[in-house]
Amino acid sequence: MRHLKQFVLLFAGILIVNYVNAQKAETPNQTYNLGTKINEMTLTVGGILVAATNDGLVGIDPKQSAPVFTFNNFGKLSPEETEFIPASPYIVVSQGVGSKFAGIAKTKRAVINYVNGKVIFNSETDNWNQIYTCNIVLPQNKLIISGIQKEGDKFEKMTPKVAVYDLSTQKLDFSFFLDKPGRVGIAKDFSVTGVPLLLKEILIIPTAQGLLAKSHKGDDLWQCKIKGVNWMVSDETEKEIYGFETTTNGKNTRIHKIGSNGEELWKDDRKVQGNVSNFQILPEGLAVVSDRVAAEESEIAFLSASTGEDLWEKAPKTKGFVQHFYVQDDGILFGIQQGGINKISFDGKTLFKKPLKTGENIMVMAESPQGLIYITSEDANIVNLKTGDQVWDKPLKYKNSSAVASTFDRTQNRYLIAADGDIYAIDASSGTANELAKVKFEEKEVANTMEMRNGNIFLSSSQNVMTLGSDGNEIYHEYFKSPSQSGFVKVLSGVVAVASTGLAMAHAAKAGMNRTNSYGSSNDLSNYNDYGKENKRAADMFASIGDASFAMMSKRFKATAATENSQFILTKLDSGVGLVKVNKDSGKVEKEILLKDKKPEYQVDEIAGVLYYKADDKTIYAYNLQK
Repeated sequence: MRHLKQFVLLFAGILIVNYVNAQKAETPNQTYNLGTKINEMTLTVGGILVAATNDGLVGIDPKQSAPVFTFNNFGKLSPEETEFIPASPYIVVSQGVGSKFAGIAKTKRAVINYVNGKVIFNSETDNWNQIYTCNIVLPQNKLIISGIQKEGDKFEKMTPKVAVYDLSTQKLDFSFFLDKPGRVGIAKDFSVTGVPLLLKEILIIPTAQGLLAKSHKGDDLWQCKIKGVNWMVSDETEKEIYGFETTTNGKNTRIHKIGSNGEELWKDDRKVQGNVSNFQILPEGLAVVSDRVAAEESEIAFLSASTGEDLWEKAPKTKGFVQHFYVQDDGILFGIQQGGINKISFDGKTLFKKPLKTGENIMVMAESPQGLIYITSEDANIVNLKTGDQVWDKPLKYKNSSAVASTFDRTQNRYLIAADGDIYAIDASSGTANELAKVKFEEKEVANTMEMRNGNIFLSSSQNVMTLGSDGNEIYHEYFKSPSQSGFVKVLSGVVAVASTGLAMAHAAKAGMNRTNSYGSSNDLSNYNDYGKENKRAADMFASIGDASFAMMSKRFKATAATENSQFILTKLDSGVGLVKVNKDSGKVEKEILLKDKKPEYQVDEIAGVLYYKADDKTIYAYNLQK
């Protein structure tokens, strides 16, 4: 979480204002009167604003004058009842808690495609009385439902059922019962315990009775007695499947290996301490990271794929949570949140001469032409990726800073780091570091954004913006007073929504979005400053699914951000609180939008260049920030 916050800060620069030639813009481009109280606004990865109202959900596309969808079927929804599926155009709406016994409490689920505005699934209209589980599986673009459906004879209406829907066509692919309707004997619990695994030929359902495998037509294939599995993953051949079962007390995870025919391939399951947070199948074995929250540390294990036994005689000591985990050709590289970087070969040998000591909270670990660059809240350095030897003679150390910004100056062949008011320049060839400039921002802020623009160094924080020449001399510095602390919090939340969309692309698999297959998972070390690479990866990922809504999302991530040359700040204008658009190169204000609210609530879509403003309890304004 701390890493997420730091990532967000890198994107959350907001600029200050110079009033010269600012264009006033108080008339919105679109007005949406929703007719009921607006409780929350969420900017989605797909660029649609979703408003939660007292009646339900409303989707807004600024290119359209009317909402793209209105979903009032279930009435008012709490945040806990609305799930935005990462890296997808889908919202899952839930009401009621599923039960393993029919008839105890009615549960409702719906799936909305917020891009095209269609309600793809609604348990009410599809005659489901209870929903136990509701899982979207990508890239297959399927929806898997388990529960009780009110169809058929009296026994069928009481028997747990699974149905698979195609999300592109909105049609049912197939369905089947988990137990034989009307079976006589002691009742068995067939509740679904985790996320089903959809493979090319079969569907595997984890239940309280064990694993059940069905064909894509719903025919019985095999059963396995391994019970209580929470999630599964297969290798690329889909012949070897790993199931993960969290123990009742939540302190351990049991890993099982099953063949595509249901055969248990390990003599005994493998128990690891804590919850598995990272798992990757490699030619050399199975890399497993598990987190023990109570002990505030992670464990790294490397298991034999054939037996499940430890391949390492001695697991590396982490002494903290694994914050970074990367698989490379010669071994596994990892960074610890509490400080420290190490690398271990696939046969368990330490590749670094000794564990690398670093400051806490490793915000950046990336590959550069000189080696592995790391930046923490206290220090920075480049090290040899093979040996761990320092490339810079000694780490660049600075006072623990709430935000650290950095960039690479290609013209001068140097790294630039801003921390606690100091700007450091480190020569990429020699590693020699020197203090380039001291920066004092108003309101005790520190720079959290840094980028090179036309040979100059651009810096910003929440209420300050500055450009320095390549020699460190100030070209301009503008400061604009924050309207109030409460107002600032609202602004930051808006920026977080935009920044985290990019993060979701790169880390969707780690967030648990898709543990049913290898889609989207990546433990590759990124290149320093190569933000476009992540956006391209996201665009390609969306395009590969072959659905119209994903195609639109792909196009969105291929586009250059509309706000590339501008930033925005909430501040107090002459007539009240407002938002200003500021040119990064000149520091001049290009547009002012008076919001007429001391504590405005809004969201900024930085990719499309749109401001959404909650004008009153029932109305949302949309402003085009590009003009």
